[in-house]
Amino acid sequence: MSPIDGKAMTRPDTLTPRSIPNARLPLAGLLALAATGFITLLTETMPAGMLPEMSRDLGVSESAAGQSVTVFAIGAILAAIPLTKATIGWPRRHLLLAAIAGLAIANTVTALSESFALTLAARFLGGIVGGLLWALLAGYAVRMVLPHQRGKAMAIAMAGAIVALSVGVPAAALLAKLVEWRYAFGIMTVLTLALIVWVIAAVPSFPGQPKGSRLPLTRTFRIPGVAPVLLVTLTFVLAHSILYTYIAPFLKPLGMAGQVDAVLLTFGLVSLVSIWIAGALVHRHLRLLMILACALFATCALLLGIFSGVPTLVYASTALWGLAFGGTSTLLQTAVAEAAGDAGDVAQALLTTGWNVGIAGGGIIGGLVLSGLDAPWLSWVALALLVPALATVLTAREHGFAKGELGSR
Repeated sequence: MSPIDGKAMTRPDTLTPRSIPNARLPLAGLLALAATGFITLLTETMPAGMLPEMSRDLGVSESAAGQSVTVFAIGAILAAIPLTKATIGWPRRHLLLAAIAGLAIANTVTALSESFALTLAARFLGGIVGGLLWALLAGYAVRMVLPHQRGKAMAIAMAGAIVALSVGVPAAALLAKLVEWRYAFGIMTVLTLALIVWVIAAVPSFPGQPKGSRLPLTRTFRIPGVAPVLLVTLTFVLAHSILYTYIAPFLKPLGMAGQVDAVLLTFGLVSLVSIWIAGALVHRHLRLLMILACALFATCALLLGIFSGVPTLVYASTALWGLAFGGTSTLLQTAVAEAAGDAGDVAQALLTTGWNVGIAGGGIIGGLVLSGLDAPWLSWVALALLVPALATVLTAREHGFAKGELGSR
């Protein structure tokens, strides 16, 4: 459930559909949120598709260039919870627009920077506003629709993130081969400015949460079901980030260095199928879908570890990875929203923090693995993390990943 809405504002663009029987999904607004997720995640992960070019241009190693993903995640980790709590009473659309503008600034500086230190600083700023955006999106989508539409609304709103992984990062990798990588970040700035116009036109404004209705952070964490969802988020995303951030170095010793964009595209296209499945079935089968996601990803990691020298099996494993990962954001955010109830905004901030701890930790751990071991070890480390993720989903039968239809528990 969403946070307490407070008194509804009387302007037409602020009326909630909860009071309108059989209201249609507000597709224009939800797609604007999806575009926000697209730009946010693409900004965060784009260096994964252009590590060799960035490292060469900025005069650092590929492992160091990979930390441009890590510092973005660290910014989100440090900012998501305190900024969400500090701004929870602000009008939602004003806050959304301010955070999007922050992304435009971060991408502009990244595109123009000649200094690795300045690039990292810009990435850190991007992470700060990105963390706030991730905490906003799911709760915003829920407040725009009727209760029975929550799963579909979240699937649409979060679809942009997977589109970023499926199309954006491979496109960035290809663009880095054809022209200078900086142009990719410049294009992101242009897209972000266009997004601001779209949000103003299509996304309704909601009031912030009344002060008396806000739950403390510690109480939110203790709500039954919240902690298991956060643990699965951390371990699952950590396993994903270890492989995804360093996919180029992973493929290089396999003789597939020139196929990074194709591998990422395979991952992303299958992820789109996963998003559709999650959106269609999350309302009734959240638990089953999350079990399958963990099991499929673990199978992928195992296959990559055993058959990493066979290109055909690398592509097959990547397809399993995409099928496992695509709908995960929808599943986890729906699970934590269902568990947290009126503490939804704070719970989403906790989930955003766990997600970005996973991304940052993946950058750090993956870099350490590459420094001390061979690249195929990345898949074995990922597998070791997916075992507790699957175990947690299986044991969280009563809360977090419980059986039954959403809203009936």
